[in-house]
Amino acid sequence: MTTESKPFAETPLGLGMRGRCPRCHKGHIFDGFLKLAAKCEVCGLDFSFADPADGPAFFAMSIVSFPLVGLAAWFELGLNMPLWLNMTISMILLMGSCCGLLRPLKGWLVCAQYINKAEEGRLARPEDHPTGG
Repeated sequence: MTTESKPFAETPLGLGMRGRCPRCHKGHIFDGFLKLAAKCEVCGLDFSFADPADGPAFFAMSIVSFPLVGLAAWFELGLNMPLWLNMTISMILLMGSCCGLLRPLKGWLVCAQYINKAEEGRLARPEDHPTGG
């Protein structure tokens, strides 16, 4: 059994981080910082299928918040930093890190939806099953 591995640039994460079209790998999926384009300018893929919803924000906050809480605690307890300075530094790091992660994460989720043929869930009826139930 052979397993063919794709180069990182062709994976959903690689394409999403670069903001490239999941079908042709050349066009762009963004029309602005976070706004999805209507379609790919190279191959014409319609991006109306894409709905990452709150996924990018959830992942960005989860990735950033845990290390940042530790850093803020270290500022407070280890360095005896004034609270106002700790809060200022922590908020700047939080907002900058989350904003920096939003675009690659949104691109990753959009590309993963296309490549994995993800679609909205629906209930299956017994007659829809190939074995008849």
